[in-house]
Amino acid sequence: MARWIAGLDGCRGAWAGALLDLDDPDRHRCALFPDLAALLDAPERPLVVGIDVPIGLPDRILGGGRAADLAARAKLGPARSSVFPMPPRAAIYAADYEAAKAASRADSDPPFAPSIQGYNIFRYVRAVDALLRERPELRDRVHEVHPEVAFHALNGDRPLGLPKKGRAARLGLDRRRALLSAAGLPAALLDARAKGIPEDDHLDALAALVVARDILAGRARPLPDPPAQDGHGLPVVIWAPAVQEPPALRGE
Repeated sequence: MARWIAGLDGCRGAWAGALLDLDDPDRHRCALFPDLAALLDAPERPLVVGIDVPIGLPDRILGGGRAADLAARAKLGPARSSVFPMPPRAAIYAADYEAAKAASRADSDPPFAPSIQGYNIFRYVRAVDALLRERPELRDRVHEVHPEVAFHALNGDRPLGLPKKGRAARLGLDRRRALLSAAGLPAALLDARAKGIPEDDHLDALAALVVARDILAGRARPLPDPPAQDGHGLPVVIWAPAVQEPPALRGE
């Protein structure tokens, strides 16, 4: 019996995806998917999917972000800037950036407006939100993750301190790959990056897959604990994998 799991990370208007059969680790697949539904309805029909997109949109935001955003930022410490605080639901569905800023300020306390970087992912947030509301049977299969939260846990709940982009990216990418290998992902899967997917997106999709595995095994950790919920019954939670003792860096 196959038990497929999957991880998804946003990539150039689509999704970098990684799938693994837990009952036969030699069976895996990495590909670019146009949307979440394409992965969920794929032949593998993964039991659990970790996806790097906000799920659960409160009508009003208190304290500067969703409960999940605040918990993740507290966990990451100095690296918390990688977690964009999501504004209220009305801002996500606003017609343009100016309307989104106005809606966010109106329904948040203290008032805040989304950054342009945050606004640029709203279309992906809307797509996933709409899918999970239209097909509620999918809610038990799809779970919000954040790659940097995942790597933080895989690094012993400690900051990596190594970027995945820019001139120093090589060290950061190699460290993330080492953490995924230590988490038990097969080398063939680590090397299975699909054509057209940048290396950092591939590794982030694999980190999401590790979280999906730990959710299925019942050892993943919710941020916050217990999870919150929005007005449509969608969970407001970012899932983290179980903490592992990381491999030593070269020279340690």
